[in-house]
Amino acid sequence: MIDWILTQFPDSILGYIIICAVPLLFILPYALVTIYLEMKMSAHMQDRVAYMRTGWHGTLQPFADILKLLQKEDIIPTAADKFLFILAPYIVFIGTYATFAVLPFTSSYIGSDLDLGLFYLVAVSSLVVVGILMSGWASNNKWSLFGALRSAAQIVSYEIPTALVLLSIVMIAGTMNMQQLSQLQSGGISDWYIFGGPFPIVKKLLLLPLMFILFLVQLTASMAEVNRTPFDIPEAESELVQGYNTEYSGMKFAIFYLAEYANLFAVSAITVVAFFGGWGSPFGSFMSGGVWDLFWFVLKGMFFVSINIWLRWTLPRLRVDQLMYVSWKVLTPFALVCMILIGYILVAF
Repeated sequence: MIDWILTQFPDSILGYIIICAVPLLFILPYALVTIYLEMKMSAHMQDRVAYMRTGWHGTLQPFADILKLLQKEDIIPTAADKFLFILAPYIVFIGTYATFAVLPFTSSYIGSDLDLGLFYLVAVSSLVVVGILMSGWASNNKWSLFGALRSAAQIVSYEIPTALVLLSIVMIAGTMNMQQLSQLQSGGISDWYIFGGPFPIVKKLLLLPLMFILFLVQLTASMAEVNRTPFDIPEAESELVQGYNTEYSGMKFAIFYLAEYANLFAVSAITVVAFFGGWGSPFGSFMSGGVWDLFWFVLKGMFFVSINIWLRWTLPRLRVDQLMYVSWKVLTPFALVCMILIGYILVAF
């Protein structure tokens, strides 16, 4: 697809601009669908109906919410650092948006087929921390600063178990290329790493319990990295008003909101590629290739987005000390032990 766009616009910056804008064609409709899905799921869990008036069963309500946000007055506090205050939401969105460059949506489309795809993904996503810290400091609001510092501590802490999980996957697959990770699991559901991977039965059975533990570590850490309940202390409404984005309104608040939902799909996509075959069909060569690849990738990603929504409206918020305990004394030791055992299994068998 990228080669085709460049042939249509040879030696033109317009071609590269179009390529860079391609993920937006997915992120914008995805965010609208997910907002609607979250409101409906939470409502039914609480025995109410949620959106019903705007469109059939409220299907147009997300569009109305976005239009309302875009029309709101863009307020900048007098005592804020104006330049950093304006820049912060864009830094957060850029950090999230850049991760979509290495997500393999199909066997024939990936923004950038990097050999160090997983390394790039972990590195570039840390820009989100910079933007959140920037927003908290520039707002000149103590609640915003508290939220920003909490978020930085939380995201940095939970990146450690995430990195250990991804290192374990790299040890098994022998590559950091996300397209190759999907291809290695394209033989069907039995080849997915969550079920031991495409290995002989003895090695598969030995890896199976370790991969399941690593999956649970990754799922928990991914919820913490996107500041979702029960790990939403950076924007705890009952403690910090709205956390790091308390002073934001209008378009800037909408950008924070969009970045959060885009990041939610990005971490779900990482789980899909690392454990659930990426774009691969669960039936092997049946129902695979072309549009089917996109269908399976998005379906798996939305499944984990739905799990995150479900857990958000089910579990209570953790205290700060509990949150750090889970990262450093539960997830990190489990991930480290699993990585060591996987290394032993790979050498021994």
